[in-house]
Amino acid sequence: MIRTQRAATGDCREMAELLNDIIKAGGTTALTDPVSAGDLRDWVLLSQPDDSACQVARDSLGEVVGFQWIGPNATLPPGAVDIATFVRMGQTGLGIGSRLFDATRQAAQQLGYIWINATIRADNESGLTYYQSRGFRDWRFDEDVALPDGTLVNKISKRFDL
Repeated sequence: MIRTQRAATGDCREMAELLNDIIKAGGTTALTDPVSAGDLRDWVLLSQPDDSACQVARDSLGEVVGFQWIGPNATLPPGAVDIATFVRMGQTGLGIGSRLFDATRQAAQQLGYIWINATIRADNESGLTYYQSRGFRDWRFDEDVALPDGTLVNKISKRFDL
C-alpha cells in the first residue's frame, strides 16, 4: 500500500538517496551531480515555501519510494508551475506516480496555479509516458540543451491544465 504525505525535513535523506540512484544511472534526469539531504531541504522545502509543495510516497514499510515537487520557475508564464517526479528505481509502474500526482494536483490548485509544466528529456521514454498518461500535452520543444556536465539533450515540455 502506497501512502502520500507532504514532505518534511526528516524525509530529505531518503529522498536524496533515491534521487542519487537515479542520477548515477543516468539517462532520465537533467541532474548530473549527486545531491545531499541539505540540498533537497533547501531546494524542495525551503526555497519557496508559499509557492511550492513537495509530496513523498511511502511503501507499507514506511520507506520513501518516490517524491514529487512543484515550484515556480521565472521562465514560465504567470499561473504556471514546474513539476519534478522521482520514483525509486525498479518501482515504476506500480502506481506510485499516480498517487503522487493526485496529491500534487490538489496542492497546485490550493496554491492557485492554473497549469503545471513538466520538462522532460526527449530520451526519457518512461518520463514522457508518465506525464502523457496523466493528461499532459506537448507545448514546447527545446533542442541541444546543455546539462551541467556538458551533455546536449533535447527536451520536451508538457502542460497540464488544472
